[in-house]
Amino acid sequence: MSRSPAAGSGATSAPDALAPFRSRRGRAVALGAMWASLVVFGAIAVVMSTQGEAGWGPGDGLMFFGLGVVIAFIAWRYASIVAVPSRSGLVVRNLVLTRTLQWPEIVRIQFGGGEPWVSLDLEDGDTVAVMAIQKADGPVAGREASRLAALVQAFGEAAEPDDRQGLG
Repeated sequence: MSRSPAAGSGATSAPDALAPFRSRRGRAVALGAMWASLVVFGAIAVVMSTQGEAGWGPGDGLMFFGLGVVIAFIAWRYASIVAVPSRSGLVVRNLVLTRTLQWPEIVRIQFGGGEPWVSLDLEDGDTVAVMAIQKADGPVAGREASRLAALVQAFGEAAEPDDRQGLG
């Protein structure tokens, strides 16, 4: 029983460090847009199909609702943007692509200038956007970027000497 508080405090710090990164404002706006799109386009589709004399048929209403579904899907995809850290690496799910990175691959983190989100410079010269940490979240975004930098430093540098020995 005396071990459980110590284990509990250690367990709470580790999951916090490895908690997923998510945009707060962007996610809230996207989820609101998703539901609004379904409700508004659905209501308009129903009204359109009842207005037979205006030249709108049930097919037109369905197509209009389909447009709302497409908009809702894009908003849902935006709401599902996340970066999931683990001890082995980082899985970055952006709007279109998902990329899995190992910690030693990440050379530098950029969170400044005109970019709206964090960018990762990789050892192969590529750059990966981490849309899950956005400037729109204000001070929270700065803390999340610092947490990501700490994870890169903690897990990335430890594996680097082994990689160099393997190359040599």
